Amino acid sequence: MKGYLVLDLAINELSGFMEYVQKIPEFIKKHGGRYIVQGVEPELMEGSWLPQRLVVLEFPTKIAAKEFLNDPEAQQLFSLRKATTTSNLILAEGCE
Repeated sequence: MKGYLVLDLAINELSGFMEYVQKIPEFIKKHGGRYIVQGVEPELMEGSWLPQRLVVLEFPTKIAAKEFLNDPEAQQLFSLRKATTTSNLILAEGCE
């Protein structure tokens, strides 16, 4: 079953974050992933959760999503994202 990474983020330092934006697609693709939602401002429909920006990535499997997150070559970029944003990230397995 597919794996989905959902990232809720607020950008605190745009110029530093742009390096992440430019370089991370290579690693997403390397692990078979693709953007489903790419940095949009979501519209609140119910409840109180309202991220400033939302990203949803789809991977062929939950394992592939974890491999993306653990890719040693991408760790510097993940550190950059964490330093330039306030974010929450979850992993969910899709339905068949």
